[in-house]
Amino acid sequence: MNPKKSGEYWPLTFAEPEEVGFSSERLARIGPGLQKFIDKQKVPHLVTLVARHGKIVHFEARGYMDLDSKEPVQKDTIFRLWSNTKPITGVATMICLEDGLLTLDDPVSKYIPTFKNPVVKVMEPLERPMRRREEGRGGPMMMLPTVPADREITIRDCLRNTTGLATARRTPMQYLTEYREVISEAGLLAGPENQRGSIRKQVEALGKLPLDYHPGTRFEYHIGYPIIGVILEMVTGKTLEQFYQERIFIPLGMKDTSFYLSKSKLNRFPVCYRPVQTGGEWKLGVAERPETSDKVIGPKDYFEAGGGAGGVLSTISDYARFAQMLLNGGELDGVRILGRKTVELMTSSHTGDNIQIEPVGPGFGFGMGVGVYKGGVPPIMRSAGSYGWGGAAGTNYFADPKEDLICACFTQVFMGMMMPDNNYSEEFERLVYQSLI
Repeated sequence: MNPKKSGEYWPLTFAEPEEVGFSSERLARIGPGLQKFIDKQKVPHLVTLVARHGKIVHFEARGYMDLDSKEPVQKDTIFRLWSNTKPITGVATMICLEDGLLTLDDPVSKYIPTFKNPVVKVMEPLERPMRRREEGRGGPMMMLPTVPADREITIRDCLRNTTGLATARRTPMQYLTEYREVISEAGLLAGPENQRGSIRKQVEALGKLPLDYHPGTRFEYHIGYPIIGVILEMVTGKTLEQFYQERIFIPLGMKDTSFYLSKSKLNRFPVCYRPVQTGGEWKLGVAERPETSDKVIGPKDYFEAGGGAGGVLSTISDYARFAQMLLNGGELDGVRILGRKTVELMTSSHTGDNIQIEPVGPGFGFGMGVGVYKGGVPPIMRSAGSYGWGGAAGTNYFADPKEDLICACFTQVFMGMMMPDNNYSEEFERLVYQSLI
């Protein structure tokens, strides 16, 4: 059935699968193949989209917005993107690069002075450790030694996750005492869903802490993105919401994409779930209800470039238009967001061969806001040069330039990977690629 005639909302041109090199019979396996994850309550719903040569060949919505009310999920459901915000921030940064407002190798200290002259903590004990007497206390306190960093943190480091910045999981107990006020200001002790307050103050505090490792040498996820957000607001003179709307969302017709949600769209905002272990079994528990979400009733003034506090909200349709723009080399429907070579730079790996990309493993690198598949052993079905990313609440997308293909699979389960065998995203990818003819 032609969706244009039926009134279905399609963000891109529709095509019969065989017109663009897909098997209709094989594509029809996607829905039943993913239904088992809904039936087993590993996810409440799945909305999936596949497009090739700029034309949609698969678009389905299965499951429920709310498991209690059994309200069906819709194709225009609005999702919390979390880290699927990162590719958007990558595009925003490359826009500023093209505008001459920054370069990828600008030191962060050019914009935020607390990052000047960084030092790196030395974890190995020294023969004669330094001591100092803490003011107001009677005993000596051990101070972990530091050495000057090989170089400063750059914007490129922030986008490719190689800043070397301190993180909660790597912070030794001594530092919790020695830098307790700074660590608190930096928000390192708050969970990702609870990081609120002034992002600028948190970022400035991060710059006062010793680094965990030398910039550019290891992968540490996310922590550089709040810095990028602050810098983008500084160089543009706008909030991230204003800048993203003016230069990305409005030009691309992403009408349901924003950091926050108007109450008029509340009926399209689903419950967000999280895995809960009860009696030795994993079940879905409520993480956030739409009517009490900060995204709806909060102050609407927290714009985190990496997806913190839920990040940007969007539909799979809007995100498909964003993804197609990148796959087209920066242009969609006559609107150019980036130059072709700028997109190539953004979607190339900037991490080399010696840095392990922990969330995805061997064969992957990281570009300017996107993970990049370089080819690995064992190989996976997607082509070398494919890129994309996912979010903590279950939104995933990737593009395969060799096959001229975009794929998106969205749900709302925060940290759903904790649940055993919840590999719906890998199953979706397999079902798509085996449908190519």
